[in-house]
Amino acid sequence: MSLPDTTVHRSAGLLGPAWMRAIWSPAAARDVAGAPVGRDARLDMFRGIALVMIFINHVPGTIYENFTNRNFGFSDAAEAFVFMSGMAAGLAYSNGFRTGNLWLAIAKVWARARQLYFVHITITMLCLGIFAAAALWFGLPEVMQTNNIAPIYGKPLSTLIGIPLLTHQLGYLNILPLYTVLLLATPVFLVIGLRRPWVLLLLSVALWVVAGQFRLNLPNFPTSGGWFFNPLSWQFLFVVGLLSGVALKAGKRFVPYHPVLFGLAAAFVAFVLLWVRIPELGALGRSGLTMIADAGAPFYITWFDKTFLALPRLLHALALFYVLGHLPIMRTIAASSIAAPFRLLGRQGLAVFAAGTVISMFLQVVKTPRQPDPLFDGLVLGGGLLVLLALAWVLTRTAELRASSRNAATQSRA
Repeated sequence: MSLPDTTVHRSAGLLGPAWMRAIWSPAAARDVAGAPVGRDARLDMFRGIALVMIFINHVPGTIYENFTNRNFGFSDAAEAFVFMSGMAAGLAYSNGFRTGNLWLAIAKVWARARQLYFVHITITMLCLGIFAAAALWFGLPEVMQTNNIAPIYGKPLSTLIGIPLLTHQLGYLNILPLYTVLLLATPVFLVIGLRRPWVLLLLSVALWVVAGQFRLNLPNFPTSGGWFFNPLSWQFLFVVGLLSGVALKAGKRFVPYHPVLFGLAAAFVAFVLLWVRIPELGALGRSGLTMIADAGAPFYITWFDKTFLALPRLLHALALFYVLGHLPIMRTIAASSIAAPFRLLGRQGLAVFAAGTVISMFLQVVKTPRQPDPLFDGLVLGGGLLVLLALAWVLTRTAELRASSRNAATQSRA
């Protein structure tokens, strides 16, 4: 996590993009020949920006949520999180499935899934404690009716079974269960994808279609319905990222860059921006989608459903990643001092996400009796972000000191 920021000039992967060549762990940041490739500052910057967007969106009712990326397109930071998670898995684990012991390769992936599972359980219990304290000591019983908390005292025994089974998830704490399940399936994805990548992609598309067509989802318990982030649908975005990471690791391209494709992607991103920001155009667009739906097209093709990763959201996310990955100015911006805080947050993704989730739940309690206010909202959100920056700095500095200590010990033995 502490590799220096360097720029990678090779174009590869789904986005062709140099900004996706870096990976979340130093051990995985190597090319097919085994030489270090360094971090691309853009990856850390974009990850950091996504974490900031998630943090702000997880404190609803502030005026600043009106300026996050979800207000300028069909998709939001969740799509970026899942795609980059797939990319990271492809880069980090594919070599083990190519040349190493199969069981050791599987165990490495599942060890990461186990870590994510326990992080999720920990932040769930911390958030329940925050809301319970607000109701018990600060006269805010209404918070116990939010974020899918009510079943904990309506059906306590069943809910205490559902939480460790991941079948009961608090509101805003849905994405780590999705990531955990996708990592558990990653060995199967890699075994197929390394030999027949396009077969894996077609199977993934087919599963996305079947899940949407028949509304298949993992079940909730003890409440009804299914997961907010349906793994059977969201696996498609993860698989696309995974295959791109696998190709990058081998120094190849999964989907080559093409100027026509870039032009189409840029035009689509611009069109969606106008759709979202111009009410008349948005109403016209929704009317067109309604007509298509009335003609018999299914909802996951014609609407914006997040649970089943509807097509408009999916296309917008992929187009946006493609465009950002190929804009030359992004290299300059990502390497600038202005982007330094985002790079710092991005290098410590899991820790910042987990801590940010807990802090945002605390801020939800703080915001409960208050109306949107620019000054107060800015103070609480800014304070939370400063805490996350401090955490990221401490973790990064600690990793650097450990690496320096190990290097010194190695040199002394030599």
